[in-house]
Amino acid sequence: MSTDLEDTGELTAPEDLEAFPAVYDRYFDQIYAYVAGRLDSQAADDLVADVFTEAFRHRERFDPDRGNLRSWLFGIATNLVARHRRTEARHYRALARAAPEPDTASHESRVVASVSAQRLQPELAKALAGLTAKERDVVLLAALAELSHEEIAAALDIPYGTVGSRLNRARGKLRTALEGTER
Repeated sequence: MSTDLEDTGELTAPEDLEAFPAVYDRYFDQIYAYVAGRLDSQAADDLVADVFTEAFRHRERFDPDRGNLRSWLFGIATNLVARHRRTEARHYRALARAAPEPDTASHESRVVASVSAQRLQPELAKALAGLTAKERDVVLLAALAELSHEEIAAALDIPYGTVGSRLNRARGKLRTALEGTER
């Protein structure tokens, strides 16, 4: 096994158990950041472990012809997040009701940026909660996981064009919901 793991068939053979630690090491941080952004860090700890458990358990299902390994892992993560949809919706509703926390940073530019972000946090959470689950999945895979349209299509097992239309529709809804919130 090479140390430079490629997004190819390293996981296609169920008996190739030696490749899995390298997969975990390479993608853990990316999957964790995505899941933590969708839920919270405490839920992400458990859920990310479940992502890699599922990937290992079902490694023979990985098909490099349908997308790369990274997309496959994000697809598993998205499916597991969907199982926690009620928790996710409660999280967004709570963020929408929460008042911004006071900023304790002393550097002026950090203060200005932080205050702006804090002011938008409840409105953004409310706007995200107003999206359909499918729209929210596409937006958050693009924003938090920084996946390309191709990777999102592979992760969600949807056509490339559907990614673009969902993302465009979701961005329009977010833009409308956030109009006038910048102070």
